[in-house]
Amino acid sequence: MSDAAWRSLHAAACAPYRGAGRFAWHFARGKLARDPVFRSLLERGDLPAQARVLDIGCGQGLLASLLATIDSHARRGHWPPTWPAAPVDARYHGIELMARDVARAESALIALKPVPTFVCADMREAALPASDVVVILDVLHYVDHAAQDALLARVRDALAPRGRLLLRVGDAASRRGYTTSQWVDRIVTLTRGHRVPPTFGRPLSAWVARLQALGFRVQPVPMSAGTPFANVLLVAGLDPSP
Repeated sequence: MSDAAWRSLHAAACAPYRGAGRFAWHFARGKLARDPVFRSLLERGDLPAQARVLDIGCGQGLLASLLATIDSHARRGHWPPTWPAAPVDARYHGIELMARDVARAESALIALKPVPTFVCADMREAALPASDVVVILDVLHYVDHAAQDALLARVRDALAPRGRLLLRVGDAASRRGYTTSQWVDRIVTLTRGHRVPPTFGRPLSAWVARLQALGFRVQPVPMSAGTPFANVLLVAGLDPSP
């Protein structure tokens, strides 16, 4: 049941990108199929219902499309009973630096209700709306360590009590996997028509320590299944102030 449900979600979430151009369509299909993080977020229950979701480095809005697809599937009773409750009724806000990715997102997803919000801006400068969940997948290493720390502090301040940060990073202490991911990242960046910026990684222990210093409870979750990478999803929660 769960495999069939995921295939159905995958197909429906990719469908809006057919009208946004050949690249957008093929990228959506490949990314959602091969990247384990999207299905894992659902199987683990990392996205609660009725959440205000902030997606930093959102690309062409794949998470927004997946969330909208979840709404329709869950309401028709097509949700695996073995999975946690469906994250229905999400309100989505995406921030993306690359204008072409934002254009693809807006072109593909204009018909969604409610329409997701996309902002073309540098994550270091963009306003962060109040959020229940902040998602940052594979983009924080594009800015230097000081900028990383500053953004993470702003994320903490934007999160509601009991809010959650879902941060995927590469573990620089795992040299082979980390190096492989960096090379693949460069190739994908060039393929998407962007320049390749320098990157600023950290060992997993340093990522965890930084989040803990900001007041987060951190659970590292391996997130490289089926890939040669050294990716880890850091599920970081905030307790309300006493």
